[in-house]
This record gives sequence, structure tokens and C-alpha cells, in this order.
Amino acid sequence: MQKIIFGLLLLIFPLCLSAKVIWLDELDVKYMYQDWGNAQLNKSIVGTPLQVAGVSFKRGIGTHSISRYLLKLDGKAQSFSGSVGADDRNDYMCNMEFMLIADQKIIWQSGVMHKGMPAKAFKVNLKDVQKLLLLVSEAGDGIMYDHADWLEAKFETSGTVIPQPVMPEPIASEKYILTPKPSDVPKINNAKVFGVRPGNPFLLTIAATGSRPMTFAAQNLPQGLELDANTGIIRGTIQKRGTYSVVLQAKNKLGTDSKLVRVEVGDEICLTPPMGWNSWNCWGLKVNEQKVTDAASYMQRNLINHGWTYINIDDGWEADTRTPEGVLSGNEKFPDFMRLCDSVHNMGLKFGIYSSPGPKTCGGHLGSYQYEEIDAKTWADWGVDYLKYDHCFYCDIVPNPTEASNKEAYMVMRDALDQVNRDIVYCVGYGAPNVWNWAQEAGGNLWRTTRDITDEWNVVRSIGFLQDVCAPVTRPGKYNDPDMLVVGKLGLGWGSKVHDSYLTADEQYSHFSLWCLLSAPLLIGCDMNEMDDFTLNLLTNDEVIAIDQDPAVMPAQKMVAGNGQIWYKYLEDGSVAVGFFNVDPYFILWNKEEGETIQKKKYPMSLNFGDLQFSGKVKVRDLWRQKDLGIFEGHFDTEVPYHGVTLVKLTPEKN
Repeated sequence: MQKIIFGLLLLIFPLCLSAKVIWLDELDVKYMYQDWGNAQLNKSIVGTPLQVAGVSFKRGIGTHSISRYLLKLDGKAQSFSGSVGADDRNDYMCNMEFMLIADQKIIWQSGVMHKGMPAKAFKVNLKDVQKLLLLVSEAGDGIMYDHADWLEAKFETSGTVIPQPVMPEPIASEKYILTPKPSDVPKINNAKVFGVRPGNPFLLTIAATGSRPMTFAAQNLPQGLELDANTGIIRGTIQKRGTYSVVLQAKNKLGTDSKLVRVEVGDEICLTPPMGWNSWNCWGLKVNEQKVTDAASYMQRNLINHGWTYINIDDGWEADTRTPEGVLSGNEKFPDFMRLCDSVHNMGLKFGIYSSPGPKTCGGHLGSYQYEEIDAKTWADWGVDYLKYDHCFYCDIVPNPTEASNKEAYMVMRDALDQVNRDIVYCVGYGAPNVWNWAQEAGGNLWRTTRDITDEWNVVRSIGFLQDVCAPVTRPGKYNDPDMLVVGKLGLGWGSKVHDSYLTADEQYSHFSLWCLLSAPLLIGCDMNEMDDFTLNLLTNDEVIAIDQDPAVMPAQKMVAGNGQIWYKYLEDGSVAVGFFNVDPYFILWNKEEGETIQKKKYPMSLNFGDLQFSGKVKVRDLWRQKDLGIFEGHFDTEVPYHGVTLVKLTPEKN
């Protein structure tokens, strides 16, 4: 008997020796692919000690949804165990869900979790599992402020645990231009509606493509307005409320174009989404007057005739101190804001500025807290037309913010803006989740629905393709803002490296198409003096821009179609704009050899017209190519490139 027992021990002992524990925080997290920041070892995503519901943890990984971590096990692991939870170091109570996916099959889910809930333990059997994916989703609430922790997590294995890439290495591709150049014959591209408050300064430039010289005219201009026939700039004030139907005209030696524009004089401004430029993504805190003037000059030369209007300074303009009267002037980089505003206005453009409801801005400069009325009056005196108002450092005033406290902070500035005789578009800025629930009541014209965007596809995808959560609140003068366009030459807002957008050409077409379908503000974030032909062409397709500027401002709607998504928006003329997106919302590269194949393959997509309440024949027009594709009945089929888009306009044929 003793010999038998001894023999069994000899068999078991090598197995015991081969089993070992590998802690999750011992692995390299550079392959943890997440949608904001970098994963942190033994710390939360913001670098604080790991803590969930008041309980501290020594080991783990702090990450941020949406997060993916693919680990190669080679069938040698026995188990994976630990806990998960929402880190306490988060100002907001956002939803998230943790999942474990073994060889493409879900083997464990945490259910929806949020800050304040106790950590949830797990232990899964990994027998014969080749690869394990650790996934954190945003659980369908569309909020991107989730701080998620994998806690005290460990593998029992006789082999190794090797992190793997979750996305294929992108194949280098050429930028390709789809849109034909505008005709030399005049074509007016203004939005069909314009809002102004009675008695406030009016500024509108007739946006017309075509060869120069060109002269301009306007029929039925309201009393108080004057048109410069050479520049197409309309200025003045309208005292009487009402709706005015104005016919804009542009004429050159090749012909004449006319367009009816509805001028609404009342309580609403910004009746279509603002279009312009913001300094942050290209210049960050290094912005100065010359850079702003250069951007305005470029816009006047190349973009104004496609409807681009605003030149907006972001953070970094503020002096270190206020005057004894409380006035905040520009720093040495901005010696004379009134002069700068006048210069921008004389180009037919509008001017925007930046501040915060807190004592400091995101960049550490002076904010507007307790100086709201003084700042609003100062900006109105300078000639400011747009205010971006980021939430940064208001948590110093209200350490545990709620929707009510956030709204109150923005209402203070709204009241201040209402006291000045100038229309200032009001952006309820970065830093407050669920902002779409209350920003309209706070008086915002637009509100940032997400954290800052960067030029990475996973970030653009996660921000843009979750906007269906907040899309229903969209209406004229009230817009969800998924942040700036990350096209062109970018960099200093995020660091010191200036570079061409990391998005592929297909991804940039998708990015711009989706923002237009969403009726999103279109704010260029690049160095416009370094704009290449591809980027300029991308930003000057008037048929695509018209989708964004459609006066009906109907909410976009989403349909999921396999690995793709179809987004559509009803337009004022009874047609529908439709985008077919090859989006891969949770694409994971389970097999590396698939990477190149998947990028070269086009994804077939189809739309039944009945889903849009269309019957009979439908005319389909490719908006990027500005080309009619034909008359279709019943459905429309297309093939979409990897991370690309097919953007069309569907118009029912009249019987």
C-alpha cells in the first residue's frame, strides 16, 4: 500500500510543481486597448490608489471603458479569479459592465456596475482555453467617464500568459479624393435659416462658390440691414421680431444663383449647427494672435464660401490676474481682443472664446467663477460671438457634483449672457456626463457629450457611434457636441508631436459623414495653414455639409447591421440621408493572420426602404461623389470598405 501511495505522489508532484500563479498586474498593459488614457498598474486610471466602495485593493489594473485586453493562454491555464468594480475616484456615477470572453464565447459577465457598488468577485474555469479577452463596456448609457478596475486578479496556469494586439496593424493607404471641384458658375451654400435676437448685431456672409470677381445682392432685406455688394457681407440690426424671407443672389460672368434664406428674429439663435475652427487640437496653450489671424485668413480664402464661419480660441488666452474692477484681459499673446474681433468680423467671420464656471480653466488659467457678469460684458464689448465653457475645476466649488449643481453653474453664465446686447452661441463644455438631460434647461445651444476626442479610430468610433443615446434631444438651436473634427495636421493640444491625423482616409470620410448625420457642430481642429488637398476636399463638399445644416435638424437614428451600422436622418425636403458604416464596434483580432484580410475586404450592407417608411421607387445619390446612382425599388445594397462609409441621399420618386 505504501508503495502505491508513494507512486501516486510521484505522479502528482510534477503537476504541482508546474502549476503557478501569474498576477494580472505582472503583465505588460501596453496592449490594453482602451478609449481614453493608458491603463495603470496597481492604480486607478487617474493614478490614485485602487478603491471600490470604500475598500482599498493593493493589486490590479485601472482602466477606462471601452477597454479590451486579449491574453494568449495556449490551453495551459486552469483558472482566472479576482474582483471587478467601479473605482471610487470618479466624480460621476457612470455605468459599465465587465466581461470575460474565452475563445469568442462569453463565460462571465458582471452585470451593470457603477460607483458605490461593492466589488464583484469572479472565478472562471479556463481548461483548454487558447485566448481570453477582458472587456469593459460602457453598458449602453453612452457616457465615457467610466473608471473601471480589475482587482486582485490572478491566473493559475502551467504555461504563460502573453498579451496580444486586439486590432490589426493598419495597412498604409493613400488619401483619395472623391468630391469633384466646385463649378466656376455661382452656387450659394448658406444654410436655409438664420436666427438673430432683435436689436443685436447681425452678421451674415453670402457663401458662394464660383469664379471671381463676383457681385452680390439681396432682395427683401429687413429694415436695419445693409449688404456690401462686393464682399457679400450683410451687417446691421433688426429691431422688429418676425420671420423674413430673404433672397440671396451671387453673380459672375458665367451666371447667377439665388437662394431663399429664412431670417428668424426672435428668441433663438444658432438655428443650424455652428461651423468653424477651434485652436486647441493644433496649438493647445501655445495659441497666439498671429496663429488665430492666420486661421481666419485661411478660412476667408478657402472655407467661408462653403459655410464655415467661426474662429474660436480655446484655453491659453487669459492674463494671470484681473484688474481691480474684476476685468480679465488677454495675456501677452493677445494684447488687443477688440482689434482681433474687428479683424475677424471684417473678413465676414465670427469670433469665439473660452472659459470655465470654475475658478480655473482646464489649462490652469483663471476661470469665470464669481465674475460671470463682468466676463459676459467684457466679451460682448470685444465682439465675441461664441463661448465654449468647460466644466473643469468646478469640482473645487462642488466636490460631489450632481446634475442639479452642474446645471446651476451653467445657468449663472446663461443669465449673464442674457444681459448683454449680443448673440453669443453658448457651448456647455467638457466635463459633465448626462449633459444632454439638462443642458437645454441651462440655456446651452450645444453641449459636449463626451470626453476629449483624439485622432484614434477607437476613440472616434466610441464617441460617434454611441451618440444615439443622446440623439433624440437634437432640435434647431440645440445640439449634441461629440467634439472637434480630428482631420488634417494635429498635435499640440495633446502633446508636443505635430502629425497628420492618424485616421485613415476611409476613417476620415466616416468621421465627417457621421458628424453631419448627427447634426453635430463642425469645428476644425487642425493647423489650417498646413491643410493638404485631401483635407480641404473633405471639408468643402457642399452636399455633405448640407446634411449637417439641414434646417429640420431631425435626430439621427441608428440600425445595427451585423458588424456594421446604418445611420439615417430625415431631411426638410422629404428625403433621407443614410450612412452605411463598416464600424466593427468590438472587433477583436483573435487570429493575427486575419488582420490584413479584414482590412482589404469590403463589407456588404443592405437597407430595406420599408424600414424608412418608403414604398415605390427611390432615387439614390452618392453624396461624396455628388453622383446619382440610379432609381431603386425595395432596397439599396452597397459594399463598404474597412472603417469606411457609403453616404447617400434617398429621395422617393413622385407617382
